[in-house]
Amino acid sequence: MQITPIGTFFGDAVYKYEAPRQGRLFAGHPGRIVLNEGQNFEMALRDLDGFERIWVIFQFHENEGWRPTTRPPVPPKGKDRVGTFASRSPYRPNPIGLSCVRLLKIDGLTLYVDEADLLNGTPVLDIKPYIPMADAFPDAKAGWVEEQVGDLWTVDTTEEFAAQNRWIAEHSEFDLDSFARVQLSRGNFSKDLFDSSRRRLTIDEVACTGVLAYRTFRIHFTYDESNRLVCLQRILSGYAAEELQEGAEDKYGDKQLHRDFLKSFGIAP
Repeated sequence: MQITPIGTFFGDAVYKYEAPRQGRLFAGHPGRIVLNEGQNFEMALRDLDGFERIWVIFQFHENEGWRPTTRPPVPPKGKDRVGTFASRSPYRPNPIGLSCVRLLKIDGLTLYVDEADLLNGTPVLDIKPYIPMADAFPDAKAGWVEEQVGDLWTVDTTEEFAAQNRWIAEHSEFDLDSFARVQLSRGNFSKDLFDSSRRRLTIDEVACTGVLAYRTFRIHFTYDESNRLVCLQRILSGYAAEELQEGAEDKYGDKQLHRDFLKSFGIAP
């Protein structure tokens, strides 16, 4: 069997830790699907614009190999791992993913979507309309998922964090606020329960504070377990002062952004 991608997904999430585990839970993760030209896909898209949601079948192009069991982000009581076929793990015998995204609009061969949990550059294999009367079974049992520990926490921000995040968003394509909400809203800060490639997190359980890494920035936050509340406090650079000196190697091409950011907010490097 040979499968050829029909297009590509483009969005802000480049690394695995930047994508929400279930896009529907976190609005504000938009992107676009650009279909290939010269294959009469314009006709194939006819009548799709009347649907609010679509199924996107795609390839997990960043993964190699598969695993028979997986560690879910919020595990069931008394278990550390579950079978891959009982999970949404991306490490599967055939690296095929399925995501139900919100369709915003169609412009030619480009589909604008939101609530997407795909990485930038993901090959799209097929698109199907979501039909509530056929696809929704709200009373269906959900196995071990019904036993999951941990509900969504509230994530607030200080004025300092909000101002810093606005500045970064205006000067780059980064959205640290959205990223932090995705990563911290589960409120379970036990690092052993999470894939380190997705949650670059350090926690001080005594002070109830933490630092979440987003690329080369660092998000400082506090948390209140009794009130199930996370507060994003401030953003700092992940570079040391000597790394931001003129002439230093700039592997990611973002050191000038950090210099300007620190200068704008009067933060010593």
